[in-house]
Amino acid sequence: MKDYFAVIMAGGGGTRLWPLSRKQHPKQMLKIFGEESLFQIAVGRLQGLFDDQNICIVTTKDQFGRLSPSTPQLKSSQYLLEPEPKGTAAVIGLAAIKLARQNPEAIMAVLTSDHIIKNVSLFHKALRQAYQLAHEGFLVTMGMVPNYPATGYGYIQIGEDIPSASDLPAMRVLRFVEKPRQETAIQYLESGNYLWNGGMFFWKVSKILMEFERQMPELFHVLQEINDRWKTSGDESQIADIWNNIQPQTIDYGIMEHADNVAVIPLSDLGWNDVGSWDSLPEVINFDECGNIMLANTSSTLDTQGCIVYEDDPQKLITILGVKDMVIIDTPDALLICPRSEAQRIREVVAEVKRKHQDRYL
Repeated sequence: MKDYFAVIMAGGGGTRLWPLSRKQHPKQMLKIFGEESLFQIAVGRLQGLFDDQNICIVTTKDQFGRLSPSTPQLKSSQYLLEPEPKGTAAVIGLAAIKLARQNPEAIMAVLTSDHIIKNVSLFHKALRQAYQLAHEGFLVTMGMVPNYPATGYGYIQIGEDIPSASDLPAMRVLRFVEKPRQETAIQYLESGNYLWNGGMFFWKVSKILMEFERQMPELFHVLQEINDRWKTSGDESQIADIWNNIQPQTIDYGIMEHADNVAVIPLSDLGWNDVGSWDSLPEVINFDECGNIMLANTSSTLDTQGCIVYEDDPQKLITILGVKDMVIIDTPDALLICPRSEAQRIREVVAEVKRKHQDRYL
């Protein structure tokens, strides 16, 4: 599959695991899941399917200096830098025009840099099927069969089956829906007609550029300007003045919600998690006999259950007594304490810190 290119989005702001994750050290750079960062893991799981030269990383100028040394197998030219975050639609459009110059017939896999995927062999199988469906003209995504009524994920409503040569199923997408309230999520789960949105997309580069022209003509015009500048200057870095004209938008709202011929590959055993909050860690990290996750060099618990604890200082002793279902995250300049049931609201804390202009904590 020499015409198959992986685009890894790695420019996230990094506040969902605050205070450990910050703008200058976002989630994809964290190593709380082992010796490698989530970004390194995301690149590594493409081995055996994508040639190294067919991998493109889209990130920001600030994060490039931190990400690039961790992937020596990739050249600096394989990093595409956005001057400032403008949403996933702009990022994907920028990568699309870059790949179109390399190979107008390219198939583009848009992947994440900060998700956990445990079943890599099934992931590769799904990537191959997505490649075939994209060749047939579909805009393709992956959906995870939900096992509980999550309110932290977007959902995909599924329709009729699509005939496929693979033994993995494929279905038409009826609609994309935003993160629901609890009662709505329960209805989605009970219906059996909804999947979690995994945030990964696959299509012909030519096809997605046609969709940008049809659905987001203003963004398409900006992308054309950028492409024209690249042709004349050969310098991909000098686009800030054009880029600033883009109105931020997600690919889900900008393209996928109103696109035709959208397919989804439903997956139930992928071991996928987008690690969207501290409360999601028990799904991806082993906990002890009391249900605690202790990410601290030296720690002691007594009559404590269901807690998630992180300590940044390897010399500090963390002791927890008589506590249940709490999140306690200690970093050199910020301490977070909250019930696990409130972990999804950490974004409100971050917003409050920002409102008070305490930017050094972001």
